[in-house]
Amino acid sequence: MTYLDRLAHLIRSCLPSDVEPPADSDDLFRIYAVLLQAKGEQVTDEDVHNAWCAWMQSVNSSHDALIPYEDLAPETRAEDAPYAEAIRAAARGRGPQKW
Repeated sequence: MTYLDRLAHLIRSCLPSDVEPPADSDDLFRIYAVLLQAKGEQVTDEDVHNAWCAWMQSVNSSHDALIPYEDLAPETRAEDAPYAEAIRAAARGRGPQKW
């Protein structure tokens, strides 16, 4: 297990219990771990959407939501919010420890 895997697990653990991540999303959460490292508490819903798009291109390159964040319907945009908040919560909770 790498430091990115540990961060990915931390982010996953910060999700609300009613949010179910996509199946087989370990690679997606590693990308979220990179966002945590790069942006920490400054991560935005748009950042999360862009990371999801990068992952989704390899999963389903014809997915309807593979469009810029600003072009998404509000209800689709809202799906990114819990992941962004989980990344921010992980950033707050991990303290000064380096992985």
